[in-house]
Amino acid sequence: MTKKDKELKELLDIEVNSRNCVLELSYEKPDPLMVAKRQNDEFAILLCALFAYGNAKLIVKFLDSLNFLLLNESEIKIEEELKNHYYRFQNSADVIAVFKTFRRLKQENSLEELFFEGYKNENSVLEGIDFVIQKIKQKANYSSQGFDFLVGNPLKRDKNGRIKDSNAPYKRWNMFLRWMVRKDSLDLGLWQKIDKKDLILPLDTHTFKVSQKLGLLKNRTYNLKSALEISEKLKEFDIKDPIKYDFAIYRLGQEKLI
Repeated sequence: MTKKDKELKELLDIEVNSRNCVLELSYEKPDPLMVAKRQNDEFAILLCALFAYGNAKLIVKFLDSLNFLLLNESEIKIEEELKNHYYRFQNSADVIAVFKTFRRLKQENSLEELFFEGYKNENSVLEGIDFVIQKIKQKANYSSQGFDFLVGNPLKRDKNGRIKDSNAPYKRWNMFLRWMVRKDSLDLGLWQKIDKKDLILPLDTHTFKVSQKLGLLKNRTYNLKSALEISEKLKEFDIKDPIKYDFAIYRLGQEKLI
């Protein structure tokens, strides 16, 4: 490791340790994770992650308005309770459709088992994400611009079937995995079957810019390739838990400290 990398690791380790506390999640410093932490249902937690785009305060406000217990209720009750719920690109039909779909999936299998089905062959979280998205699409039997934006589309592949690194970073899915796989004062650690060393950084505009400024990223395009490049670089700092740095890097950008 170069002298510059050692200094950067020290800086980031300090940030990680100081931010690894519940005080980082509050209505003064809103984050969808604060709503996710109140759930004990992996499908409800995934909803918190998928709706986590846009202004953090508005995300938390919308998530607070949702009754996640509807995932255990009838489809008629879901329709009744959510008929006036909408969020940015999702109208009420989209919100109802995703709740109904997750309810159906939940009745058949655990989300961890579904994810593991795709992940297990190559220990690839991308294969896991792709597998679950395809399951959601099959079970939904519903498509709209808002719904497809919310859950994502199956990842694009090359002619040999390999996932292309020119895909979008799938930030919200990778954030959900960080929550579920890692365990500390912030992350939930509810899943046991996925190794945290395989996680990919949930790349958003804050972490993208900060990573470039810190020298963690050379690629200039906001895509999956950048998320993979930063994740590999962070393995030099902690090979077993590289994505522990994500929240600290994100906050450094959000709070305009770098």
